[in-house]
Amino acid sequence: MLLSVLLSLSLLQASPTVAWSVVLDHLQENKYQLVLTGKVAPDHYIHSLETEYVGTQLELSEAPGLQLVGSPVEEYTPSDYKGEPVVSGTYVIRQDLTLERNAKVEGTVSWSACSGDICNQPEEYAFSLGPGNSIRALVLEAILWGLLMLLTPCVFPMVPMTVSFFLKQSGSPAAGRFKAFMYGVFIVLLYTVPISVIIGLTWAFGGATVTADIFNWLATHWLPNLIFFVVFMLFAASFFGAFEIVLPASWTTKADEGSGKKGLLGVFFLALTLVLVSFSCTGPIVGTVLIKSTQGEFWVPMVTMLAFSTAFALPFALLAFFPSALKKLPRSGDWLETVKVSLGFIEIALGLKFLSVADQTYHWHILPRGLYLAIWVLCFALLGIYLLRKRRWLVAVLDLALVAYLVTGLFGAPLKALSGYLPPMEVSAPASPGMTGSEQSSLVTLPHALTGYTSLEEGIAQAGQQGKRVLVDITGHGCVNCREMEARVWSDPEVLKCMREDFVIVSLYVDDKTRLPESAWVTTESGKVLKDVGRVNSYLVRERFGVNSQPNYFILDATGAILAGPYTYNLDPEAFLNFLITNQ
Repeated sequence: MLLSVLLSLSLLQASPTVAWSVVLDHLQENKYQLVLTGKVAPDHYIHSLETEYVGTQLELSEAPGLQLVGSPVEEYTPSDYKGEPVVSGTYVIRQDLTLERNAKVEGTVSWSACSGDICNQPEEYAFSLGPGNSIRALVLEAILWGLLMLLTPCVFPMVPMTVSFFLKQSGSPAAGRFKAFMYGVFIVLLYTVPISVIIGLTWAFGGATVTADIFNWLATHWLPNLIFFVVFMLFAASFFGAFEIVLPASWTTKADEGSGKKGLLGVFFLALTLVLVSFSCTGPIVGTVLIKSTQGEFWVPMVTMLAFSTAFALPFALLAFFPSALKKLPRSGDWLETVKVSLGFIEIALGLKFLSVADQTYHWHILPRGLYLAIWVLCFALLGIYLLRKRRWLVAVLDLALVAYLVTGLFGAPLKALSGYLPPMEVSAPASPGMTGSEQSSLVTLPHALTGYTSLEEGIAQAGQQGKRVLVDITGHGCVNCREMEARVWSDPEVLKCMREDFVIVSLYVDDKTRLPESAWVTTESGKVLKDVGRVNSYLVRERFGVNSQPNYFILDATGAILAGPYTYNLDPEAFLNFLITNQ
């Protein structure tokens, strides 16, 4: 008996026998799924939740706004030890729940790991996390763009025309309202279904990881970014009147012919006609909404496109129910031309972001922050002059106030309100090709004069030497939300002090295209060879931390064991500070 106790004590480890990562997946509205993924150490096994006495236990703290839905579900491949089913390798626990705004999920998972007949003392992992609000911001932005599109010259004149058509061509006002309502529904479907089908097919045939990889490529690779940049410049030139961008006439002609059909089929073709005719105004904005939303989970583009198209289609349905409101709409005129030219300047500003993303991920250094800001200042200054000439006094004053704000950035102001759209004030140096081992991640400069590493192994080693913990910053050069976190949260004096004094920071850029030497290439389980910094980091964070979006933050101890995380996009400095001091 004494020998058994001594053997058990000898097996106690400094680091946990199960490395846990916790993610809170948003399903719909206030419904979430808590996903705990555990990596059981080699030559060890644990017991499932259903095993009495020695089984794994998941305990969630009671909190206002939190309600569990059903029981936790386990996912693992059972192993056999002396006829007893046990858990080894990867172990996943899923718990559905409802969570109100600002509520948090806090709890612990405890287990006893065994090796052979000897079992360790019980271990415990605590976590605390809440829903990120990035999706809310994306949806709000998509709604605003959808409403703005109604004011463009391609769309606005069609609002009263199409609604009047339904009311006149229908046998009764009720039938007209129904058809107008379905017209709005078809507009939503025409914008939402195609992107949903594409995402669904990639997910069905390749899984969520492949879908995330596709969006990551779309958002960070030089080729699509340069294409988007050129397209936005062409659209801007079109808005300025240089030429007209239209889809092939045969497309719109056939769609218009179909609108003459009776019933809902004709309504569908009328909606298709609107979508095609308005392409020159809505095309670049749809692209902006989609590309901006690819920083999140694979389902986020579907949600943002649904929000955009709903806002775009909503006035058609509302005006059909209240036709008298048509008389109150302003008449088409010079103001529509002003909107069109103004959108041209906005297109230039938005398009510049795509060139900046390619510049940062490939380290071309052709568009530094100062030059980027100077172009924005010139662009919006010209817009202000144009609006003054058109006597749009209020909008001109607001625009020139923006110009004054941007000018302060040329002299070092952080411009927090626009941090997501601007290059960072400091850019980390990439790993240099030809370097090997620990040389790959020389000490780099991060925002706010912080220093850190781009190699997880080196950061953990430095934490051991300095007696600090590791803050893993899962980020990307093209990540808008990452820049906002750095500008609005990291800049808080208490947060900055804690990060500087208590942590070794490791920034893992998942979109860095710097090519690694062959000795640093990574081969996945499927045999795929990863050859650049971003792909290696993306694979690392998926396998070790169980996440595939940015920003995400984890806290590790000096041995590399996960103490807390993930912590996602949240612009509350106090919440981030509380996360940093967890398990201190």
